[in-house]
Amino acid sequence: MKFSIESIVLWPRLQQFKPRVVPFEPGVLNVISGSSRTGKSAIIPIIDYCLGSDKCTIPVGVIRDACSWFGIVIRTAEGQKLLARREPGSQRFTGDMYVADGITVSIPEAAPEKNANVDFVKSQLDDIAGLTSLDFETGNTGFKGRPGFRDLMAFCFQPQNVVANPNTLFYKADSYEHREKLRVLFPYVLGAITAETLAKRHELDELKRTHRRKKLELETVRHVSERFLAQMQSHLSTLREFGLIGETEGVAADQYAGISILRAAIARNKESIGAATTVGTIGISADELAELRAREADQSTQLAVLRQRYLEMSELRKSSIDYRGSLIAQRDRLNISKWLRAKHHDEHDCPVCGNAMNQHEERLDALLLHLEEIEGTASHFQTVPASLDREYQRVRSEMEGLTEKLTATQFRLRELRELSENASKRQYTELGISRFMGRMEADLRVLESVGEDSSLQDEVDLLERRIRALEEEVNPQAIRERTNRALSKFSGYAARILPNLDVENAQDSIKLSISDLTVKVERLDREDFLWEVGSGSNWLSYHLATSVALQEMFGELSESPVPQFVIYDQPSQVYFPQQLTARVVDREAEQENSDPSFDKDEDVEAVAKVFSVLSAAAQRSEGKLQFIVLDHAPERVWVGTQGVHLVEEWRGGLKLVPMEWLGGATQA
Repeated sequence: MKFSIESIVLWPRLQQFKPRVVPFEPGVLNVISGSSRTGKSAIIPIIDYCLGSDKCTIPVGVIRDACSWFGIVIRTAEGQKLLARREPGSQRFTGDMYVADGITVSIPEAAPEKNANVDFVKSQLDDIAGLTSLDFETGNTGFKGRPGFRDLMAFCFQPQNVVANPNTLFYKADSYEHREKLRVLFPYVLGAITAETLAKRHELDELKRTHRRKKLELETVRHVSERFLAQMQSHLSTLREFGLIGETEGVAADQYAGISILRAAIARNKESIGAATTVGTIGISADELAELRAREADQSTQLAVLRQRYLEMSELRKSSIDYRGSLIAQRDRLNISKWLRAKHHDEHDCPVCGNAMNQHEERLDALLLHLEEIEGTASHFQTVPASLDREYQRVRSEMEGLTEKLTATQFRLRELRELSENASKRQYTELGISRFMGRMEADLRVLESVGEDSSLQDEVDLLERRIRALEEEVNPQAIRERTNRALSKFSGYAARILPNLDVENAQDSIKLSISDLTVKVERLDREDFLWEVGSGSNWLSYHLATSVALQEMFGELSESPVPQFVIYDQPSQVYFPQQLTARVVDREAEQENSDPSFDKDEDVEAVAKVFSVLSAAAQRSEGKLQFIVLDHAPERVWVGTQGVHLVEEWRGGLKLVPMEWLGGATQA
């Protein structure tokens, strides 16, 4: 998912000052370097607050006293969005927000006015991420309820208390609620469970409920039929007593012969009994018949409309997938133009035939331009909005409910027509015979309904076949296998990153444990959890390797909902950053030649590896992955590392909140 932080905006309480804007670059490693108490550790809480957190964790004191609103500008496939949220004052949080969007957005000079609330922003972020609207389990609103954008922040923030924590690997995973939700969410973000899988799981649950109900109806009908067959001789005796059959017909050779005798008796009885139909009964039946016919027509029309909408949405889902696949195929074919351009800059000769490429410069430029258009179209055309899943499921449910109603209406119509026809022909002369024959006729009809041509049995059989097919598609074992394959892939990504960090035994591979939400270090004879491994440098390295490896995996998924940015607060803390910073700054202040002992400082080299690993990962992503590092370490530490963008250096009076806003007070 295309999602990067373009700037942080602070609006002052004092109206004579302009808003403070801290800009960031997408697709690179951004660094804010600074001394203590300059506001670095407030960056993550500010971004988190503007992205809809449930409470405001921005440090109290200078920053909250000086600012009236906090905002961020984000870049998505749809363009820029400005999300601003009011400083809550004495409250834990406020839902007042300001939202602006467009190709580019303008930052208001004055503090914004509320035009949205936090729930609206969360809903928008869910749609931007393409999150499914379905629960992981039907009807579950707890940990197994639908995923939300807020759940994904676990992969985007590494604050100071987490970045080298042996007991907590992910943001907010130290709380029970977030930990349980993250365990459920992991197969989804790894691609082992998709929105289509969840839709099929919901369909399966609904089909199982329908199957149970239909099966119960079928068992009831069969029970009535079995009782009727058991009492058949009694029915024949009663008919003989009424004089409706002869004495020789009173004993049947088998149940089929007995049923034939009963049907023949019912037919003869209908022909021999006079009619008792009145004008009143005819009027009532006619009115009900007309009402049922009108209801049937209306329900049939509604069902036709729903069916057409259902077919159109199904075609839209398929077309969107096919179109995106076509765009990706075109992009992949045109990617060779980038390679040729790079070869042209480096060698000026065609790598295939060896001839000079100067004559084909315009054609190569045209290919590159077409590639940019294709990539732009592909980035804007992510997927059908998540709201389609909700509409798709709603239409399907309405179709099933309306089908049930139409079936019931048609059944009542048939019953009423039969009763009207019978009433217009004959009536029973004796009330007792009438009731008995009516019960027997109804029982015979039930008996017929459980035969080989039974529509109810056909429905049950069809439901069972569909349930078996869906159970194979959403098989928990298959989901576990896909999850395990993704975790094995993670271990491979981490193994590529760890040797470039300051970690002991870099050859030992790590694997991610979803149940424990931590990593295990695999040694020759055992596995050690993160908290069992010593040294802060090891903890930091495993945190970095895990977050980078996961983000690179998310970037390779066709439709990952996870925002591709990670913010690290004070990763150099395990190397005593205050002492490190003092040594480096003092060395620069002397304006002398570098001390050779400084260049060999192990702490400096270890911190430099952090910047190198993050910068390399951003470059491998080709501009998709953004890192932000907030640290004491000055530019001298990462000098020479490509792809590092120094946002600002907060020293010598420069801080997050300008000193004139509060007369130079210290900041968090």
